[in-house]
Amino acid sequence: MTDQQLALQAISEAQLLLEEYLQPYPKDNALVLEKLVEVLERPALIVAVGRLQQQSN
Repeated sequence: MTDQQLALQAISEAQLLLEEYLQPYPKDNALVLEKLVEVLERPALIVAVGRLQQQSN
């Protein structure tokens, strides 16, 4: 999977989690936010974003 694909996948997952967070029905907001942090702190994603940032400089 390319760096771009990893980033896009994470963004898609994060968007779904934010949609869940914003829904009015009862839910465990802390759990939703924990899942969001897990998505955004994946080691492979952090490395991929770092490489993408270096490429854009």
